[in-house]
Amino acid sequence: MTATLFDGIGLLYTGDPEREEIQDAALLVEDGAVTWLGPAAETPGGADERVDVAGRAVIPGFVDSHAHLIFAGDRTAEFQARMSGEPYTGGGIRTTVAATRRAGDAELATHALALVREMARQGTTTVEIKSGYGLTVEDERRSLELATALTDETTFLGAHVVPEGVDADDYTRLVAGEMLTACAPFARWVDVFCERGAFDGDQTREILTAGRRAGLGVRVHANQLGEGPGVRIACELGAASADHCTHLTAADVDALAGSGTVATLLPGAEFSTRSPYPDARRLLDAGVTVALATDCNPGSSYTSSMAFCVALAVREMRMTPLEAIRAATYGGARALRRTDVGWLRPGARADLVVLDAPSYVHLAYRPGVPLVHQVFQGGLLLQEDIQNPPSVVVL
Repeated sequence: MTATLFDGIGLLYTGDPEREEIQDAALLVEDGAVTWLGPAAETPGGADERVDVAGRAVIPGFVDSHAHLIFAGDRTAEFQARMSGEPYTGGGIRTTVAATRRAGDAELATHALALVREMARQGTTTVEIKSGYGLTVEDERRSLELATALTDETTFLGAHVVPEGVDADDYTRLVAGEMLTACAPFARWVDVFCERGAFDGDQTREILTAGRRAGLGVRVHANQLGEGPGVRIACELGAASADHCTHLTAADVDALAGSGTVATLLPGAEFSTRSPYPDARRLLDAGVTVALATDCNPGSSYTSSMAFCVALAVREMRMTPLEAIRAATYGGARALRRTDVGWLRPGARADLVVLDAPSYVHLAYRPGVPLVHQVFQGGLLLQEDIQNPPSVVVL
């Protein structure tokens, strides 16, 4: 078993609430897990290799807890129309459904893998992937089976929208019955788009309850386009996460604050649809655990960059840089009910991102600049800056 010492760390952001930042730090990795971290002056012996990060900042790998990566087709025309003033309604989902149904497995798998690799280059080491662009029993099942090759965090979203020409209640029964049975073996989570024009409160509760009976964890697309029952249903059913949370009543905020449900905010969607941003400050001040995720999808948020979402959260949602980086790492892990990722502490998976900057604050301070220098997953190098390869010394 090889022990690797990461040292020369100017600032280590751990994500651990008990000890979030360590200046002039070092970190020891053995068998893919963190075994020690602390001030460099206290570094223990026993390392076989040394990685000198030369004064750069190190953060945990980003945890992107909301992404839609199994799809085909392009919605550039829809984006251009929105930028010309047309409102976002969610109706374009059906365009992607048609393209996804036509696509073969190889096309879908190749495209999704390219997006996962694109995310990894930008520091994302854990990603959740939803179905939701098939909307038939077979297309939803194959979407999830393809996703399982890319992540352990797969979500059944047969209840994304109601297919054209199908009765909503009939489709709800299909999703909660035959479709769920076919998809559950390939999913960890069940999700519903609880929104006007998609699924109402009763339909949402029926599908989520059926998914929970099938052994799946619960997540909810909630309160994106307007106020509604989604957040309160999420809290009532013990959902891991209520996602979007753009339009909240006082009762919604109270429900989140009094539950274990994370509020996952998706500022890329607001950026791409010119919609109002969620009030993160209100949630944080109420004591709600907040996560950030990309919502990477072809219609309303075609970004794979968690760093971009961090910058948006700071500029547009009144989060501090510390709150935003916490939400993109620790918060995302909580939204997936994971304790092995999202932070750096003994026993956690050694997912490290080396920034070409002295602090994580630069992710918001220098928006759009590619600051990810190196990415390690389980202690293994995933990506490196070709101009400046890592300094690895065998001791």
